[in-house]
Amino acid sequence: MDPKTQIELEAAAFRRLIDHLMHKRPDAQNIDMMNLAGFCRNCLSRWYMEAANDHGIDMDKETARTAIYGMPYDDWRAQHQTPADSAKQAAFAQAFKDNVG
Repeated sequence: MDPKTQIELEAAAFRRLIDHLMHKRPDAQNIDMMNLAGFCRNCLSRWYMEAANDHGIDMDKETARTAIYGMPYDDWRAQHQTPADSAKQAAFAQAFKDNVG
């Protein structure tokens, strides 16, 4: 596979992941994603922002989050985020430490 095709396929898979999280599974909670997979939508938005910045594009956290969430982050939280019990919060703290820093 040539590099251009590889990039196009990777981009298509990324777009499909974002669409899936936005439209098919907005109920998938970030805390559950982080606890199970070690990343969440906020991680995706940070990676997106870092990639933009690495390419000389000045992007802030809120712009990146809007790209990943499909709306401002606070709006998404109000519409989709549910409370997490103390066990999930403790697991999240460890997952964050292990995967984000």
